[in-house]
Amino acid sequence: MRIRRRIRKISSGTEARPRLSVFRSNKEIYAQVIDDVNGKTLAYASSRDKGLEAKGTKIEVANAVGKAIAEKAKAAGIEAVAFDRGGNLYHGRVKSLAEGAREAGLKF
Repeated sequence: MRIRRRIRKISSGTEARPRLSVFRSNKEIYAQVIDDVNGKTLAYASSRDKGLEAKGTKIEVANAVGKAIAEKAKAAGIEAVAFDRGGNLYHGRVKSLAEGAREAGLKF
């Protein structure tokens, strides 16, 4: 919790550059694009979505979630985001999600 609070002091999403927030549990991975100024979630994707569940390893699923969140964000008119890894290390599933989002055209 201390690490998350420290990161949130630095990273904040605006309307022009919203925050891409990542939550990783033991089984699933979730990503949201959030406008913190207005308090709205602009796009959402998770490993529990239809078509993404149980398609390979956890890293492959995280990559697919990254691509899905990038497509939904681009559909909402968002090109660039601030990345919030949620206190997790930039390694494994979090890194795979970020790479998937970058491959699909999201900039951060």
